Amino acid sequence: MLKGIDPLLSADLLYAIARMGHGDVLAVVDRNYPAHAAGVEVITLPGIDVTRLAEALFTVFPVDTFIPEPIGRMQVVGEPDTLPEVQRELFAAAETAEGREIGIEPIERFEFYERARSAFAVIATTDDRPYGCFLITKGVV
Repeated sequence: MLKGIDPLLSADLLYAIARMGHGDVLAVVDRNYPAHAAGVEVITLPGIDVTRLAEALFTVFPVDTFIPEPIGRMQVVGEPDTLPEVQRELFAAAETAEGREIGIEPIERFEFYERARSAFAVIATTDDRPYGCFLITKGVV
């Protein structure tokens, strides 16, 4: 048991993100994403949506400051400029925790799948809102 750490941040999740280095990428995905198909470590968070995860994650996970767009988002098919609520909420949580504006990279769906295969780990939420899929580059403390 740890004091001052959000209880949503399980031992498995903390262990995975603690092993990551600067520039490593973490995939955060919704329940529709084929998480295990990426072929990397998957941490499943039953009953947790993307927004709740983001609020907890960004209390301990630094977002990269060396690249212009350290958070990638899966584009809505046929509407690449649309920002679903789930995406706006994750971006707001990141910017609040970081105290700065954060660049966002739109990523076409199949390119997202390909890039997620190179992620350090995948955090699979059970958020049922579509397009709750992100690639987040870790920064330094």
